[in-house]
Amino acid sequence: MMGAATENSAQFDRVYSLLVLVNIVGLVILLVLLAVNFQRLRRQYRERVVGSRMTLRLIVIFVVLALMPVSIVFYFSLQFLHRSIDSWFDVRVEQALNDSLSLSRLALNSRMRNMVGKTETMALTLTDISETQAALRLNDLRDDSDSTELMLMASSGRIIASSNIDPIIIVPNKPTAVMLSQMRSNGRYFGLDTTADLGLHVRVLLEVPSGEPIAGPRIFQALFPVSKRVSKLTDSVQEAHAQYERLVYLREPLKFSFTLTLSLVLLLTVLVAAWAAFLSARRLVYPIQVLATGTRAVASGNYDQRLPLPGNDDEMGFLVQSFNDMTRRIGLAQSDAQHSQQQAESQRAYLEAVLRRLSSGVLTLSRDQILRTVNDAACDILETKLDAYIGCSLSEIRNENPKLGIFLDSLDERLVQGQAEWVEEVTRFNSHGRQALMCRGATLPGVGNMSAGHVIVFDDFTTLIRAQRDAAWGEVARRLAHEIKNPLTPIQLSAERMRHCYLPKLSKEEGDLLDRSTNTIVQQVEVMIKMVNAFSEYARAPRLETVALNINRLIEEALDLYSSDSVIFSADLADDLPKIEADRGRIRQLLNNLIKNAIEAPHSSGRPQVTVMTRLIRGQVTDLVEMDIVDNGDGFPDDIIGELFEPYVTTKPKGTGLGLAIVKKIVEEHGGIVRAQNLTAGGAAVMIRFPALARDTPKPSDGVIEEKTTG
Repeated sequence: MMGAATENSAQFDRVYSLLVLVNIVGLVILLVLLAVNFQRLRRQYRERVVGSRMTLRLIVIFVVLALMPVSIVFYFSLQFLHRSIDSWFDVRVEQALNDSLSLSRLALNSRMRNMVGKTETMALTLTDISETQAALRLNDLRDDSDSTELMLMASSGRIIASSNIDPIIIVPNKPTAVMLSQMRSNGRYFGLDTTADLGLHVRVLLEVPSGEPIAGPRIFQALFPVSKRVSKLTDSVQEAHAQYERLVYLREPLKFSFTLTLSLVLLLTVLVAAWAAFLSARRLVYPIQVLATGTRAVASGNYDQRLPLPGNDDEMGFLVQSFNDMTRRIGLAQSDAQHSQQQAESQRAYLEAVLRRLSSGVLTLSRDQILRTVNDAACDILETKLDAYIGCSLSEIRNENPKLGIFLDSLDERLVQGQAEWVEEVTRFNSHGRQALMCRGATLPGVGNMSAGHVIVFDDFTTLIRAQRDAAWGEVARRLAHEIKNPLTPIQLSAERMRHCYLPKLSKEEGDLLDRSTNTIVQQVEVMIKMVNAFSEYARAPRLETVALNINRLIEEALDLYSSDSVIFSADLADDLPKIEADRGRIRQLLNNLIKNAIEAPHSSGRPQVTVMTRLIRGQVTDLVEMDIVDNGDGFPDDIIGELFEPYVTTKPKGTGLGLAIVKKIVEEHGGIVRAQNLTAGGAAVMIRFPALARDTPKPSDGVIEEKTTG
């Protein structure tokens, strides 16, 4: 088919295009299939899928084995085809055709030069001739020469005169713009030109002076006929040469087409080998992948995995059957072990649940005083994440957490004594002040090869002790208010009566003595009455009239009440702060006590400065409104910071010690909490938190922000 196509270029084009199309379609199909498989193999190779490396090696082996012999055949076939195609063309014939064409061109060129010479001779006779004489002169020149047509025209293109051998032809054959351009650039133009009416002619163009400077030179054209025999021979030589050139032109496409065909065969062979490698590798790797799947299932704890048995009874079938027997036996053993482990885990979970829900702190230690377990209550009571120290000794915990030193020293002392059971009260200090812990310890019995250890259970009795102390102080305050206040009024009245009755009757010296004495009695009685009223206020049961309060407004009113030039007041109040449900009078009393204490706090230097801040604290159960009163004084003494809110604890020389106790009582009446601390930068702060009103509470809602659920 390719040989027949070489004799017909059109057929060659059709056959060549069809072959290329068919091969490209086949290549595209194979490439798509291989690309999909290579992409899958690449992903499996990166993921380290079992069998991917074996598949890659098989593909390389198949391709190399197919490529080596095909490449050798491709090389020798290509050389044989190229030499065969070159032998179809005789170099001597090609040289003879080229020489004939060159000879024809030389003959034509010689004849055209003769014609150019004749034309130049005729052009000399036309120099400076007038337009009226030009037509006659052209007729004479044409009759004397072998020309077919002579024409004289102006440089603008206007025909001045013309003479044609055929009188019927009126309009002369004008030269083209390209011919005129070549004539002006070279001074003349000559060449073969085929005209519609006259056939093949030699056209010669020359410039002729006109004698008129304004008009410019004229253009003289002469057309000389070429004999039919010469024209026929010339056409024959050119046609033969063109036919041979077409054949020569097909030589390279033939070489290219055969080369492309062989290359496509080579490429198809390699691709088919790769595709065969994929198919073979898939059949070889599948049993290995099945075994790998089973081993991974066993490694992950799935002993119920059963591999499908292959159809043939060979070594692979025996291996799969043995694997299934092994997994069945391991599964039975694992089931028994899991049952025992589940029982142990359920007991451990039960114990952990009990410890997690205990309000008492629980620690377990090994015989070497290594921390083994700890519950959440122990971390909360000691304010330390003890679960981070599991596996550490008590000495290591003490070195990393010095604030636990008192507690750990007490435990270490008891553990060294080796008592089976013991009870001890430990007093330590935390961030809120003094903390009282009731500790109980016992020695754990040894189990099997495990060494015996210790368990310590402790409770925080600080709140209970403080509540008992508050109740006792309340009872004392009630009795003082009852027993002391009754005789104070008669004493004051008696002193005033003595001064009123006897002061006029005594001498000046004795009268001054009586006046000073009675004034002292009256003043001290008033001081005692104020103290008794304070105790009475502390011991009085709350009678609250709660309403929805905007605490920011009460703070602004209190600051306006105490504003003066001697104290610097500032407020940082949160916008849109929720309201609280509280007694207006009791909250105002709380603010007065706190601001007064902040003003009267000892200051080593500088003017007293009091800052009141509010903000909203988002809680898991309810939101809280926090109020902080900060001063720039010397702070609270470290020895009483844990007892600030107990009655009769004060740092002022003339204080009753009930201000902060009443503050705490008011806060607790409203369900809040209060805390005091010294600031690192200097000064002290009292923090109070009240429950905020919810958004849907049927009370005035101005200032209530949108509630957000946290947690």
